[in-house]
Amino acid sequence: MNLNGATALVTGGSSGIGLAIANALIAGGARVAITGRNTARLTAAATAIGAHPVHADVAKEADVLRTYTEVLQQFDHLDILVNNAGFGVITPLIELELSDFERVFGTNVTGAMLMAREAARHFIERRSGNIINIGSTASHRGSARGTAYYGSKFALRGMTECWRAELRPYNVRVVLVNPSEVLTDFYATAGLPQAQENPTKLHADDIAHAVRAALEMDDRGFTTELTVFATNPQD
Repeated sequence: MNLNGATALVTGGSSGIGLAIANALIAGGARVAITGRNTARLTAAATAIGAHPVHADVAKEADVLRTYTEVLQQFDHLDILVNNAGFGVITPLIELELSDFERVFGTNVTGAMLMAREAARHFIERRSGNIINIGSTASHRGSARGTAYYGSKFALRGMTECWRAELRPYNVRVVLVNPSEVLTDFYATAGLPQAQENPTKLHADDIAHAVRAALEMDDRGFTTELTVFATNPQD
């Protein structure tokens, strides 16, 4: 697709991978809305890159419905949804709190479904659209202490397959992008150590590049799934 003049909605767009994706789409000529839960950070990010901010939590259906109302009022229509909002809790199964498990699935799975459902309704009517799900290499293998986060990414990968089968007859492209380790605040939020100055690890801009490249392929075809690894990561 031609990004120039296209409209996009990026969830979790106030920092990290989401912010980098939003910035890359704007650089390609798209008009972009970003969502986030932290009002101050969302406003600052939107101002910095020229995006439209929508304060919303994707895990809340009322917020999702309001998000689409605001975005369609702002842009008239939508061409691209980037399901990026997500976080992780990394803890042993025997120590996993139900509340933490539900929070992770609420954002990473239920939130992605709610956002995709509303986008799909719009895309089916227009018989055109793009859904980019930001997954993880965690969707390809299990890991100790990964029940909540890894499980959520397996679920997102499964939903992506279902949506792709369902929406292709309406010219809707559904793409899964799986980053490996990226230098963002994800690890700190999940309670994991990560050196932020490691030149061998992926940056958010690398994932944004992959997303933009997938979108800019001619509409007659699409990349179904794209996994991005660091070439030779060193701890």
